[in-house]
Amino acid sequence: MAEEGEGRGTLAEGAARQLANATKTRAQWGGITPRWLIPFMPWTPVEAGIYRLNKVKETRGATSAKSLDVECSPPRDRDADLPETFVDYDENPREYFLNAVTTVLDVQTRVSDLYSHPFDQIQEQLRLLIEKVKERQESELINNKEYGLIANTAPSMRISTRSGAPTPDDLDELIAKVWKEPSFFLAHPRAIAAFGRECTRRGVPPPTVTLFGSPFLTWRGLPLVPSDKVPLTNNGKSKILLLRTGEKKQGVVGLFQPGVPGEVSPSLSVRFMGIDRRAIASYLISLYCSLAVHTEDALGVLDDVEVGKYHDYPAAK
Repeated sequence: MAEEGEGRGTLAEGAARQLANATKTRAQWGGITPRWLIPFMPWTPVEAGIYRLNKVKETRGATSAKSLDVECSPPRDRDADLPETFVDYDENPREYFLNAVTTVLDVQTRVSDLYSHPFDQIQEQLRLLIEKVKERQESELINNKEYGLIANTAPSMRISTRSGAPTPDDLDELIAKVWKEPSFFLAHPRAIAAFGRECTRRGVPPPTVTLFGSPFLTWRGLPLVPSDKVPLTNNGKSKILLLRTGEKKQGVVGLFQPGVPGEVSPSLSVRFMGIDRRAIASYLISLYCSLAVHTEDALGVLDDVEVGKYHDYPAAK
């Protein structure tokens, strides 16, 4: 009982918290992006990790219909021999091999045994590492020196901006390069913002379309798909890509192999590697993928896109 003149005693908040259960969240990682390139790209399954891209042999004008000796119906008053011709194939077609993006998760079994409530420690670690592997996958599809989009753009399909900042005229020139049923643009978010500013300045703000439940800016009906994996230099320069996709359109396709051991999603596997003498449990995470450009005119790049100098903004991953 408090003596006269003393205030009533109350339970301090700090002490009360010791008996309270805090509501916990999963570990949040700010590096997760939408990875829009993956759903926008059609994916082709391959066997034995090999994709052979057969092409017509390119001789003089072989890709032009005018170069083939084809004749309309001969006049009725004479019997004419029909022209004999054939389409030759490249005897050494390019073969694409699936690339592996891998990492190994090591977990001390004591940690997973004792500290897996309310969240399973192993599952949380796997979830986050799978996100990292998928982020790397998108980066490889764009930047890989062997099969990436940028490395596989033909010199004849590259153009530069007219004034530095991306303008409607620049994107129209890119469409003129990839004019056979183009599918979508791919650009760094800062490049898309720079293009939007140029459009607004000219009084032609780009319309918006909703795809996969999210809004996208468009130009000439083609969505501008953002990806922070498109290169962005420290001096504020980037690229804008335009793709035609799909095998039927002789476009760009992603490659994967279904049914890999330990598969948890297409071409992504998680395999338990065992527990060593130090009580460390190891898990192998592997994602197999590649990309093929069927014809050169399926992919164009706008180079030297100026988006502004932001030295504190991170470069592409």
